[in-house]
Amino acid sequence: MKVEDERCCGTGTCIIDAEGRCWCGQQWNGTTMCYPERKDKTSGGEARQPADEGNGDGDGD
Repeated sequence: MKVEDERCCGTGTCIIDAEGRCWCGQQWNGTTMCYPERKDKTSGGEARQPADEGNGDGDGD
């Protein structure tokens, strides 16, 4: 008989390791499965913007 894990999100496909991490990226927080907070690699947590390559009209300014 299969024992249901209380941490399963309901899909029946959860594979949860000893640290509470599922293969889908969710993490057990002690109450529910949720996605952990992202830690941006940029300073200040702001998204990086692409380099300015002019105004887009193709003449380089």
